[in-house]
Amino acid sequence: MKHHVLIIATLTLLLGLPAGLFAQSDSATVEKEVRDTLEKYRKALVEHDVATLKQIWADDYTFINGAGEILTKDQRLANQTSGATSLDSINLGGDVKVRVYGDDAAISTSRVTIKGKYSGKEASGDYQSMTVWVKRPTGWQLVANQITPITGKH
Repeated sequence: MKHHVLIIATLTLLLGLPAGLFAQSDSATVEKEVRDTLEKYRKALVEHDVATLKQIWADDYTFINGAGEILTKDQRLANQTSGATSLDSINLGGDVKVRVYGDDAAISTSRVTIKGKYSGKEASGDYQSMTVWVKRPTGWQLVANQITPITGKH
């Protein structure tokens, strides 16, 4: 009887081990996909690539800009098309963190330095950024993001 318990315990450990390894691998894969999409998003904003932004921003996308204004996908696209939003550069800090939730959701946070304007208003400066990503059949989409100006420690 002790021999059977030992065999069952050993098999349980061995069979459970690959599942744990695959979970870590899947999480690392998802994180890489989100980081790659984040870079694609950064480049699309700087290059004024409206076609790519249409793909990245989900239809129910919400953006809270540094002035605290809430904008939809359609409003952001209109700002891009009209030139009211024109970002010359976006530099991500070295502190980019991606937290993965299953295979289809993630949140990234980082410090960003922006040169340009949002919604026709000067927006150059340092910000904390948070982006919320959801994986859809067409790929990773941004469903919400917010940037908050860094004004110094109080």
